[in-house]
Amino acid sequence: MKKVSLPIRFGLIMSVILIAYFLILSLFNIHTNPVYSFLNAFITVFGIYETVRYYKLEQGDDFSYSKGIIAGLISGFIATVVFSIFFLFYITEINSDFIPGLLETTNYGSDVSVGVVTFTVIVMGFATTVISALTVMQYFKKSWNAS
Repeated sequence: MKKVSLPIRFGLIMSVILIAYFLILSLFNIHTNPVYSFLNAFITVFGIYETVRYYKLEQGDDFSYSKGIIAGLISGFIATVVFSIFFLFYITEINSDFIPGLLETTNYGSDVSVGVVTFTVIVMGFATTVISALTVMQYFKKSWNAS
């Protein structure tokens, strides 16, 4: 359990930050504009970076590329799942006008269901997590340079 407690903790922290950012955007009524979701990627990258950094400090000489990337993926997947559950609750129970506002902002032109929007959020979160974990691990991997 100790091996996954750090990624779980950082995943929950990342999800709280993502939820807070979304709610701050909703206070200004700009949460339906997809442009502001780009900051989600930076939040995810920073969270995965911190997860891997602390995990490396915790593991010491036992740290490896595969262990680091798994820690980053676990934290990102947990953040994505928790945020997606919140998002689904938000667009169905708190603000049922979110999807029409989103479609108006993006000029999509046809109706989209709650499931499709939630699925899109989940896929975007998982994709961001995988790309972020692979990118961050380039910084933490051991060098093979002989010099």
